[in-house]
Amino acid sequence: MIKPTIVFAILLSLVCANAQNESLPADLRQHALTQYNASLFNPTFSLNRNNPQSVSFWTRWQWQQIDVDPTTLFLNYTRNLGEASAAGVGFFQHNTGIYFNTGGALNYAYQIEFNRLIKLSVGANVFGFIQQLADTRFPVNPIPGIPQSAPTDDFILQVAPGINLNVENFSMSLASENLFDYNFTEKESNTANSDKIFMGMASYDFPVMASDSTAYVRPAIYLRTIPEQQNQIGMNALFSTQKYWAQAGYNNFYGISVGAGGTVLNRFSLGALVEFGTSGSVNSTDPSFEIVASYFLGKPENRRKSVASGIDDTNEVVILDQNELTMQELREQLKKAQEAQANKEEQEVNENPNEERSEELVGNQIDVEEQKRITAEQKAAERQKRKEEVAEAKEAKRKENEKQKADRLAQIEKERDDKLNEQIARIEKQRKLDSAVNAKKMEAIEKAAAIREQQQAAILKEKQLADQRMQDSLDQIVQAAKELEQKEAVAPLPGEKYQEVVNEDGLEPGFYLIANVFGTKKYFDAFMLDLTKKGIQGKSFFRSANNYNYAYLERYDTIDQARKARDSKFNGKYAGKTWIFRAVKK
Repeated sequence: MIKPTIVFAILLSLVCANAQNESLPADLRQHALTQYNASLFNPTFSLNRNNPQSVSFWTRWQWQQIDVDPTTLFLNYTRNLGEASAAGVGFFQHNTGIYFNTGGALNYAYQIEFNRLIKLSVGANVFGFIQQLADTRFPVNPIPGIPQSAPTDDFILQVAPGINLNVENFSMSLASENLFDYNFTEKESNTANSDKIFMGMASYDFPVMASDSTAYVRPAIYLRTIPEQQNQIGMNALFSTQKYWAQAGYNNFYGISVGAGGTVLNRFSLGALVEFGTSGSVNSTDPSFEIVASYFLGKPENRRKSVASGIDDTNEVVILDQNELTMQELREQLKKAQEAQANKEEQEVNENPNEERSEELVGNQIDVEEQKRITAEQKAAERQKRKEEVAEAKEAKRKENEKQKADRLAQIEKERDDKLNEQIARIEKQRKLDSAVNAKKMEAIEKAAAIREQQQAAILKEKQLADQRMQDSLDQIVQAAKELEQKEAVAPLPGEKYQEVVNEDGLEPGFYLIANVFGTKKYFDAFMLDLTKKGIQGKSFFRSANNYNYAYLERYDTIDQARKARDSKFNGKYAGKTWIFRAVKK
C-alpha cells in the first residue's frame, strides 16, 4: 500500500481519534473535488476543470486512525489533445469497506461547440482494477459445517460515462460511476442494474472583478443516488484565483467540509480539506481529511481562461506581440525620417556657401541674431510637423491594425459558423440514416412480435383444449365413481337405524343424516327454527309416499362419512339422536 511521507505527516498532526465502525457507501466519495482531478466526478470536467497538461494527486481518509492506509487515492495526468478534446491516465486505490480496489483509469472527453455560448461535452472514465477483500489481517475461525468465502483477486473493467452542457457560465452535468462493468474472473456483470450510481450537478461561474481576470466564484448543487442507501444531496462553493483557492460544502450524509490551497510559481499547487459528520449516523465519527496537489507542465499562458470574456490568454499574447511589432516598425520609420531630414539640412548648407557670405555682407540690413531666431523657429516648426506626420502615421497604422484584427475575428467567426453548419448537416444526415435504420428495425421487431403472439395464442389454445379434455376425463371418472358408490349395497350394522329407498321423488342419491321426521307442519317449522338458533343450517325434503317432512343435518356420498358424522354427534354440534336415510337411483 502507498503511504506518502508528507501526507502521512500532515494527517498525523491533524487526527487523534478512535477507530470507527460506521459502514461506508459504495461510491468513490469524490464529491468535494472541485479544483483538481474533477474529472473523477464527471469525465467531461477534464476539458475545463482540470489544468491542461498537469499531474494531480488526491487522497482521502474516511473516519480512520492515523495508522490506517488512505481510504481513497488517485494520481492522474491530464492534457488537451486539441481545442475540442482532452485525455488523461491515472492510478487509483479505493477501499469500499468490503473490497479494496487497485488499478488504473483512462479518461477521454470531447466538446461540441454550437456557438460561443453553448457547448456540449461527452466523455468517459474507464477503470480496470483488481478487487480484493478489504481486510484479511484477522481471519475468523472457521465454523464446522458452514462454508467459508475464500479471498479472491477479481479483475474488473468498469466504464463511467458522463455528459455536460455549458450555456455561457452555467453548467449542467450527469454521470454514472458504474453504468457498465464486467468481472472477468467471474465472467459476469460485477453489479446488478439496481446497484448503479448516478450523479447530477448544476453550477454557475460568477467572475470576480479583480486584477486577475480568471478569478471566479462557482456555487454548485448535486444529487447522487446510492444503491440501498439514502440519496446524497449536497452543495459546495469554490473561490479560485491564479494564486490561491478556497471552498466550502455540505453533504447530507458526510457532513460539512472546508478546504483551501495555494499555487507557487504559477505551477505547483497544494491544498487540504477537512469534513465533519453532522447527520445522526456519522456525527460521532472522526473527521475525514483530503489532500490535493497538482503540478502544471505546460506554458503559463495556457493555464487558465478569462471567466468574464471567455477568451484564452493565448489570444491576448498574440495580439500583444503584433502590437509590439507595429511599434517597432513605427520607431524604425521615425528614425529613418530623422536621419533623412538631417542629411537634407547638411546638403543644403554644403550646396549654398555663398548665401552665408552674402548674409554676412549685408549684416547692416538683417541682424544675425534675428536670422538665427528665424532659423530656430523654422526648425521647431519642421520638427512639430514631423511629429504630427509621425502621429498621423501611427494613427493610420493603428486603424489598419484594428481593421485587420476585426477582419481576422470576422474570419474566425465565419470559420466557426461554417464548421457548426457542417456539423449540424452531418448530424442531421446521420439522424436521418439512424431514423431509417430504426424504422426497419422496428418493422422487423413488430413482425417478430406478431408471429410470437400468434404462436403463443396457438400454444395457449392447444393447452386450453388439453386441459378441457383432461378435466372432462376427470369429471367422467368422478361421476363413474359416484354412481358406483351409489349402486353399492350397504349392510346395516346390528342395532343401527337405517332406511333405503329407490327413485324417491327426484331426491339426490346419497346418505342423509336424519335428525327428525314430522307429519305436522307446525312442529316441523319449530324444529327447523331451533336448529338455526343452535347454529346449525338444517335441511329438509318431503316424501310424498308417506306425506312426512324429513329434517336432516347433511348429505354424504358414502355410508362411512354418514356413520362418522352420526357417531361424532355431527362433530359435537347436535346432541340429539340421528339415523341414516339412503336414496338410491335405479
